[in-house]
Amino acid sequence: MNTPLTKFGAEKLKEELHQLKTKERRNVIDAIAEARSHGDLSENAEYDAAKERQAFVEGRIAELEQKLSTAQIIDPSTLDAEGRVVFASTVDLEDLDNGQKVTYQIVGIDEADLKENKVSVTSPIARALIGKYAGDVVEVQAPSGPREYEILEVRYV
Repeated sequence: MNTPLTKFGAEKLKEELHQLKTKERRNVIDAIAEARSHGDLSENAEYDAAKERQAFVEGRIAELEQKLSTAQIIDPSTLDAEGRVVFASTVDLEDLDNGQKVTYQIVGIDEADLKENKVSVTSPIARALIGKYAGDVVEVQAPSGPREYEILEVRYV
C-alpha cells in the first residue's frame, strides 16, 4: 500500500530518519554503556530507561524506513488537476456561517499540522473537499456539527 506524501513531507521524514540514525542511535548506545558501567543491571533504572529509549528509536527508524519505502511522493507544483481539489492542493475556503476565511493544504497523515494549516487527507474536511472545484459549497461534519464552506480557490503550490 502506497503512503501519499508531499515532497516537503517526505523531506521532513528523511531528516527525522537521518537524525535518529546518526545522533539519537549514538546517544542511546552511549547511555547504555554508561548505565552498564554502574554495575548491577537488575536494579539499574538508568539502564532500563536507556533500553526503553533504544526500543523507541529503533521502532521509529523501522517505521520511517517503511513509510519512505512505500511513499508516493507528490510535488504539488507539478499537479494539473484542472482546478479540482486533490491531494497536496492548497484550498482557500470561506466559512458560510461566519464569513471567516481559511486556507488548508491537504497532506498525508504524517504531515498534518493544524498550526501550519495542513490537514490530513483522511480528515473530514479533506474528504469533503476532494474532487470539488472553486465555487462549490461543501458540508463538513465537524465535532460542533455540520459546517458549510465555499471553495474560493484551488492552488497547486
